[in-house]
Amino acid sequence: MIDDVPVTVPAGSKRLLALIALNYRASVPRGLIAGRLWPDVSEQRAYTNLRAALSRLSDLGRKALDVSPSEVRLAREVTVDLYDARWLAQRILDPRVPAEDLDLKAATVDQLSADLLPGWYDEWVLLEAEHWRQLRLHALEELARELIDAEQFAGAVTAAHTAVQADPLRESSQVSLIRAHLAEGNLAEALGHFERYSRLLRSELGLRPTPRLRRLVAELRQSHPDGGYLQ
Repeated sequence: MIDDVPVTVPAGSKRLLALIALNYRASVPRGLIAGRLWPDVSEQRAYTNLRAALSRLSDLGRKALDVSPSEVRLAREVTVDLYDARWLAQRILDPRVPAEDLDLKAATVDQLSADLLPGWYDEWVLLEAEHWRQLRLHALEELARELIDAEQFAGAVTAAHTAVQADPLRESSQVSLIRAHLAEGNLAEALGHFERYSRLLRSELGLRPTPRLRRLVAELRQSHPDGGYLQ
């Protein structure tokens, strides 16, 4: 969107805009753009495709870019949601930033919920998508911990659950969710979730939860012998 106006972009030009957006505030040489977007054609054909992609942009689409004979970059007034979300994730993970300075709320989880360009399989997209996935998962786990400390249990459960949805086999996210349930006093939720995760891990990978997670649940069962059903 530009000035809150939706912009329709042709498929070839959409890949161009995405590549430039992922190089936020950096000028990208035309040769690099052509090689990334059309790696399987000749250099001359790739440059022709680039010129065609630029020419197909609507007037609003052209306003999003600063185009020179040698390079392309985002126009200075254009913002990218991904970079706002990255900045938020980095602040959450920065030990020098006090939790009270983060202004944590439901919208915080929303900003960390979306995958980057799902369904795109270009190598340059996959690398950026994995970098963002790792960053947001760590941030969601840390966010859950900080919300538990602040006794905002509903937010903690939401943050941890969002991380689990992104990667159901990631144990650190599962631990965050179980701890959030425990902090809220929902022992059956915590034990039930542990059992579901154990079954998933066994069926998908033939593995058991790590000793760290098993100890967490064992301590819970010892403290509340009537609260669980796991053997």
